[in-house]
Amino acid sequence: MTANSTDIVIVGAGLSASLAALRLAGATRVLLVDQRPDPLAGHTWSFHADDVDAAQRAWLAPAIRRAWDGQDVRFPGYDRQLRAGYASVDAESLGAALAGLPGVSRLTARVTSIDAGGVVLADGSRIDALAIDARGFAPHPAIQVRFQKFLGQELRLAAPHGLTRPVIMDATVPQQDGYRFFYLLPFDDTRLLIEATYYSDGAALSAADQRAGIADYAADHGWQVDEIEREESGVLPIALRFDADAFWRARPQDIPVIGLRAMRFHPLTGYSLPHAVRSADLIARHWRQGPHALAQALRRDSLAEAKAQGFYRLLSRMLFEAADPDERRHVMQRFYRLPEPLIERLYAGRSTLADKARILTGRPPVPVGRALRCLPETLKVKPA
Repeated sequence: MTANSTDIVIVGAGLSASLAALRLAGATRVLLVDQRPDPLAGHTWSFHADDVDAAQRAWLAPAIRRAWDGQDVRFPGYDRQLRAGYASVDAESLGAALAGLPGVSRLTARVTSIDAGGVVLADGSRIDALAIDARGFAPHPAIQVRFQKFLGQELRLAAPHGLTRPVIMDATVPQQDGYRFFYLLPFDDTRLLIEATYYSDGAALSAADQRAGIADYAADHGWQVDEIEREESGVLPIALRFDADAFWRARPQDIPVIGLRAMRFHPLTGYSLPHAVRSADLIARHWRQGPHALAQALRRDSLAEAKAQGFYRLLSRMLFEAADPDERRHVMQRFYRLPEPLIERLYAGRSTLADKARILTGRPPVPVGRALRCLPETLKVKPA
């Protein structure tokens, strides 16, 4: 496929763009454009079983590296096995799913401008097609964020590690720089992703310190490392306040936007794959109607989702603004003692009124006065 023989050009070739291409494969011609030669490299994305429906799971299935029947959490003096299924997609599995798909191609190039009818590259050439902006998160005055940051290593161990399910939070470790925990994905008997993760006020992360921490964690568990097969790191936004109306007023009306560029992520957990799946379905449903119709469909869905996510932003404010950094673990530990269906619905962004009341009632793990100050979501945004 040549650059000007495509129907849809997606600027940015990360998770959201790649899933859109996977969803559209065979139905139209899609060109993914990114200035990075391998934009998926060094990434793992996970989701809980109830985060996607059966139809979405079916088209996503070729990209899934591994799925498990449950997951664990660990806190000081408290371990829990959760029944919810869990699955992970990584750069290799997603790349393999995309390889050779009919009508899907890639171009390594820098895009200098996007409009409803296409894009212009740094060399001055133009690609005429329905253009979608998927260039990743960019700070904006309409959103206030803190950070979930991590560094992980996929290790090949000398002997089986003994894990049968992911450990999505091992918070039995010393607390540093906010809420600190380790995240474990057992890809097979001897391959294990160990990720040092923080809910922090700042985005800075020392790679050397995290590598040392992972080595210490493995040694503490009696795991001998034969090889570090890959390493990944990242800083994800956690939303405290978001004026979605102001955000979308400042964007062009006829350019579709997806992924973190559109602020599509869970405000509290930072998970973005379910939102990318939802956007891919919307693109498949509306792209034939043209860029304006598609842009408006994505915008309406984003605005509706932002309204529904207000409760999760409140929980983020309580975690970051009502709890002292070294006390955030107590907030999470209390949450993971709640009924499993409630936990599953929070992951999926479908908390009921009863769920919200259950989470907020009882003895609070944060000072009441601070919690009350977190209730307003006022965010002053100057008109564009």
